[in-house]
Amino acid sequence: MTDSTAPESGVPSSPESGVHFVGAGPGAADLLTLRAVALLAAADVCVYAGTYLDAEVLSHCRDGVDLVDTQDLDLDQITARLVDAHTAGLSVVRLCSGDPSVYSALHEQARRLDAHGVPWDVTPGVPAYAAAAALLRAELTVPEVAQSVVITRAQARSTVMPSGEKLAAFAATGSTLALHLAITRTRELAAELIDHYGPDCPVAVVAHATQPTEVVLRGILADIADQVEAAGLRQAAVILVGPALAPDVRGAESYLYDPARDRTAKNR
Repeated sequence: MTDSTAPESGVPSSPESGVHFVGAGPGAADLLTLRAVALLAAADVCVYAGTYLDAEVLSHCRDGVDLVDTQDLDLDQITARLVDAHTAGLSVVRLCSGDPSVYSALHEQARRLDAHGVPWDVTPGVPAYAAAAALLRAELTVPEVAQSVVITRAQARSTVMPSGEKLAAFAATGSTLALHLAITRTRELAAELIDHYGPDCPVAVVAHATQPTEVVLRGILADIADQVEAAGLRQAAVILVGPALAPDVRGAESYLYDPARDRTAKNR
């Protein structure tokens, strides 16, 4: 849990107690970590984000597990289910889409569990932007083209963005952008980004990555909104923007693999 040590198997000790936040990855049932699968198999209760998870992921749970879909629950109701299950001595998995470190409400839930004295731990998952890049067969950090990835989101029906986190400021760096929760504002965002990347900058949109309903769109800032609207995409999509996404991108060779690099030096 928060202060436990993991055994050699990699599964947190005392899997029967406390709450395990588990990253479910992008959706495919075979893209969970071994630790995640072991925790699901041992769980008495699985509290999961039904809006974003493919049902096949739940096949890792044992027969008879209590499945709780959170899509109609608020944060306090979710917390109550987690606390009640722990109090009853049950093993609890809080299954999050993607990776719990990004846009999972981990902080809010963990703070509430701490207030109730409930121990918890976190098992990472494949984040949505990484799954999208894999489907595109793209490296988001091509040498001398882009060496930074900015993970951010749009603001619509959501909490206010911090005052210093402006999309224009991120775009000014020329980094690869991974935009979450932004698909309904694609046209507005593309128009804003054109000022920094240009209308021909490559863009890719991946919705429901690795799930049966997966959609992959490739385009440029000038036309991506038309494609998104034609496809009727409304949720569970990642927008990737930047020159590193060009199918024919050519960057510099990595110094790490340069045959001229001195591989005998201690500081490589």
